[in-house]
Amino acid sequence: MISKNTKKISALVMASLLSVSLAACGSGNSGSNKAADGEGGGSGASGKKVTIELAISKSSQDSAFIQQDLLDEFEAKTNIHVNLQLIPAEQTTTVLQTKLAVEETPDIIQYNLASATTDLNLERNFEILDNEPWASRIVNKDVLSASGHIYSFHVSQDTGMQGVVYNKQMFEDLGLSIPTNFEEFLAVCEKIKAAGITPVFMPYKDNWAANIWPAAAFADFVAKNDPTFFDDLNSNKRKWSDIPEFKTFLEQQYEVYKKGYTNVDVLSDSYDMAVGKFLNKEVAMMFMGDWLIEGVAQQDPSMRLGVFPIPALDNPSLGASPLGGQLFIPKKAPHLAEAKEFLNFMASKEVAQKIVDSKGYVSNLSDVTTPELPEYKQDIVDNYITPKKTVFTTDAYMLVDRTELYRLLQDQFAGGVTPEELLKAWDEKFAQLMKDKGVEGF
Repeated sequence: MISKNTKKISALVMASLLSVSLAACGSGNSGSNKAADGEGGGSGASGKKVTIELAISKSSQDSAFIQQDLLDEFEAKTNIHVNLQLIPAEQTTTVLQTKLAVEETPDIIQYNLASATTDLNLERNFEILDNEPWASRIVNKDVLSASGHIYSFHVSQDTGMQGVVYNKQMFEDLGLSIPTNFEEFLAVCEKIKAAGITPVFMPYKDNWAANIWPAAAFADFVAKNDPTFFDDLNSNKRKWSDIPEFKTFLEQQYEVYKKGYTNVDVLSDSYDMAVGKFLNKEVAMMFMGDWLIEGVAQQDPSMRLGVFPIPALDNPSLGASPLGGQLFIPKKAPHLAEAKEFLNFMASKEVAQKIVDSKGYVSNLSDVTTPELPEYKQDIVDNYITPKKTVFTTDAYMLVDRTELYRLLQDQFAGGVTPEELLKAWDEKFAQLMKDKGVEGF
């Protein structure tokens, strides 16, 4: 059973990556009905104002779907007001699990499909969207689907790429090259620090951010040296602590901090500070996904950022994660019809085109054209996707809630656990979570 799930998620990510590499243009002139074009009669037809709740992590405030101009346009057309429930990033999973359990359900949730499958009991809690007006216009259904059904919505089919986000101009000004191993990375950090700039921003108040380095490093090592590991792990034949290199990779990330190459208050600083740090040119790099680049570009399109692989190994591959930021509608949404109308509006040709153009997305709607890709995304296609130098991060293979892993990674920086203790503690928690799910072998 686990092998099938693992392969299913891997296939989903591969389909997404392939779509990006082929994304020269949008397609087609296939028509859309009035509901899909946002012209259907909304709740405004009755003259009664309706408010729907959209729950979203504070770390996703650059989401395409909560731009104020679009929310205002939606309200003007439909008389439906969208109220945002902004959840602290480190509490997002727990808060949503609680809301779903006690039936204090938002009308719409923005989350990640792979994580929703493991964290939020996707099939039990969320609407199947196969028959929505926009579904027939979806180009790549795999990135929105699980168990053969569409459960989520997005106008994009881009996968998230994870590595080291960096300021290209700073690298050019300092004569720096992209490091291809850990020793080269430390040398780059030293030169940046000597120039009076903080080399790396670590916002580990949001504990999930501490997983970017190991999620890519672990997966890169496994792909190159031990390709059966995740199947063995998910059938309880092997453990996380069985791979000595995993300990090394955790030590590497901590060494960057101990050498003074980061912000001082790594456990007090949060992800929502990251865009400002780059805009103010206070930092040169951050272990993060390319979604950060989009957030910076929204405020300063002239800033040239890029992303390179986590340099834990020699000649590393760039981490790839499943598509994030999809919209889900809970089965028990108080305003189910209005929530679906919101998705119809976002899927309308005119609105979706605005989003795709402003974000530089690879369109996932047949009648919406992919724009010329921004520099950083074209670099990813040319330097990593086309030459097949990408690797699925560990998140693509994990079938359990990772909250405890994030907490342990955070605890390492608080001096609470060593890498050895961290891996052994996660072995125990992982096994218990798999047992609780009823996975064979646990």
